[in-house]
Amino acid sequence: MHLVVLRSIFAMVSVGIAVIMFNSEPMKAADEWVPWAVLGVMVIIPVTVIGLDSSIKSKNLSVITAVYFGMIVGLFLTYVTMLALAPILPSMSRYPLLTWLQPIVGMVLCYICTSLLLQTMDDFRFLIPYVEFARDVKGMRPVVLDSSVIVDGRVAELAEAGIFDSRFVVPSFVVDDLQEAADSTDRQRRARGRRGLDVLEKLRGSESIDLEIVAPVHESAPAASHESRVVELAKQLSGRIVTTDVNLVKVAKVRSVVVINLNDVAVAIKSSFVSGDSVLVRLVRAGEEQGQGVGYLDDGTMVVVEGGREHVGHNISVNVTKTLQTSAGRLVFARPE
Repeated sequence: MHLVVLRSIFAMVSVGIAVIMFNSEPMKAADEWVPWAVLGVMVIIPVTVIGLDSSIKSKNLSVITAVYFGMIVGLFLTYVTMLALAPILPSMSRYPLLTWLQPIVGMVLCYICTSLLLQTMDDFRFLIPYVEFARDVKGMRPVVLDSSVIVDGRVAELAEAGIFDSRFVVPSFVVDDLQEAADSTDRQRRARGRRGLDVLEKLRGSESIDLEIVAPVHESAPAASHESRVVELAKQLSGRIVTTDVNLVKVAKVRSVVVINLNDVAVAIKSSFVSGDSVLVRLVRAGEEQGQGVGYLDDGTMVVVEGGREHVGHNISVNVTKTLQTSAGRLVFARPE
């Protein structure tokens, strides 16, 4: 609603400036077409600016603070702009209409600055020496995703359900790792990489999820481990980490970064598999017990199949007998159909 009011005031100010220009002495001495040209320009300016502003979606600090700082920044930019244009503009006495350039520039810049602050108030903080003004609202900190939780895929369903109210941040090196895995010659690693890229595409395509790919500003060491790089980025953004990697959880806790282990969350909710469910799995090796075969789902979940040793190297349909969920991951026990 405040944007509608702002845009209405902006349009009225533009028309007001046109009326004042009509009644000025230079306008009375001008040709007949000049007032109409001025009116057209003063109508086109707000329509164009508001149209461009409305076409940029996903924009939302306090409204009063945004307006206050927007006006200050707009007026300052107007002053700087006029100083920069002064050497190249002709004399005002030769072209009296140029005396109205400054209020027009000021009107446009004040609107743009105020509108920008109103629509991005959740994305930044105003810092004043020794005083920090920030929204004290749950979810202000971004959620940093690592490759394990992306490949897992459950974070996409949780985000769609509205569990997370912060924007998602994916480190650029995580995307590079997934791309490298997707091009790998190893069948299992290639499947995990492609699944991760599919999940990223799903997150980016959702209108209810704000996903951003971010590169670290700086890193402590060029050859730092994957876990250290994720934790470093989370510290830079003052964000939280969501992962299924137990090692990353330990590193984050040591460095006092808030971390959420999705497997710990899964312990408290219903399992994805129940007894009797049918699952298609490829058995890749023999199990520790006699007759067992072991396979993996696309998300890396281990499936232990009783009597599946003879099917190693093949895709078979199995019935789930039980599941075991721990902080280290999920384990599924099954029998061939």
